[in-house]
Amino acid sequence: MIRSANGPNLSLMLKPAATLLASLPLVPLPTLAADTEARTGITSVGPAVVIFTLAAALLLTLVFRPVVHHVARFITAGIGQRRIRSALEKRSPDVLHDFILPGAYGGLVKIDHAILTAGGILCIQSKHYNGIVFGAEDDAQWTNVDGVKRRRFLNPLIQNEGRSRALRQIVPDVPVANLVIFTGSVEFTSAPPRGVIHVRDLESFVAKFVFGPSKVKDWDAAWLTVKAAALTDEESRKDLQAQLTFT
Repeated sequence: MIRSANGPNLSLMLKPAATLLASLPLVPLPTLAADTEARTGITSVGPAVVIFTLAAALLLTLVFRPVVHHVARFITAGIGQRRIRSALEKRSPDVLHDFILPGAYGGLVKIDHAILTAGGILCIQSKHYNGIVFGAEDDAQWTNVDGVKRRRFLNPLIQNEGRSRALRQIVPDVPVANLVIFTGSVEFTSAPPRGVIHVRDLESFVAKFVFGPSKVKDWDAAWLTVKAAALTDEESRKDLQAQLTFT
């Protein structure tokens, strides 16, 4: 069982303040105390300086920690996307990234990555998380526990199945497989469902993946059909964003 605390760990919050205090030079404090006493007549200013320093460091930690966490997540997510692109492009020259297709049931869908292999197309959705992820193939939502934070998110396999169907609609004779790739320092509580891997396993997964039978005789023509249907213009992106905002 995974347990998370109900509130922030105070000792962890005070650690940056303690570190900052420990790094301060010791000599200027008596000088500052003497100078303050001479100007104000207040004695024993040393403890006041210590308390003020602790309070200021703690305040800065509370204010800037969420910002630092957000920036770090943004950077590591970008690194994860580059790892996916690099691994895919090593396996095949026929790769598309971040494109839009008409949805199988109307509207638009955005596909993170698609790669043409010897037996079909992998339709890929990427997810970036740290901590622990758990959820079953048929669960509507999965859960991520990262430290004291616990969040639920839509089952990415179900999400990406709609995108895979959009690809199948474009090239109905080509086998299309649903693949979800996680990046980040993520672990699973048990073996992840079929079609869910970590980016570190991507190259070997693509090399070993076996598609079902296919009627395709001209793979180049099939991939050209996908490329022709892919929407990457700004208007399509605005339409997709408006659709997401509306829903």
